[in-house]
Amino acid sequence: MAANPEFMKQAIALATENVTSGRGGPFGAVVVRDGKVIAAAANQVTATHDPTAHAEITAIRAACKTLESFSLEGCEVYTSCEPCPMCLAAIYWARCKAIYYGCNAKDAAKAGFDDAFLYDEMKKPMEERSLPIENVCAEEAWAAFAAWIDATQKVPY
Repeated sequence: MAANPEFMKQAIALATENVTSGRGGPFGAVVVRDGKVIAAAANQVTATHDPTAHAEITAIRAACKTLESFSLEGCEVYTSCEPCPMCLAAIYWARCKAIYYGCNAKDAAKAGFDDAFLYDEMKKPMEERSLPIENVCAEEAWAAFAAWIDATQKVPY
């Protein structure tokens, strides 16, 4: 499997145009299947007031809508920068087959987008994280999983 520089150039152009137009951050992503662009998006965090509207997430949402599926098996993601932890997880959940990136996390940090603290936080035990996290109503919460286990009409994912 080899990367196609043309798709990366498209992701980079989306990122650059997003900044020069004033619409958002310097990130672009393209989802490709069988050599064809399924979806392309730029970062929309500030434009939509949505902290999850990173370019990769937005492109994944658009690709899933286009394919009418929550699975992007067989798809490749071209992104102008190495995915943050949230985007990386989303790409895995979508079952994409490859990720190609332009800039790396150190480059992003130089531009003010430093995700190192997230990686560090995830390595810590829950009680040592900077954001309090507490288990509440665990027994009651199990009801949703019990319902899922017993459900006869469900789409496993």
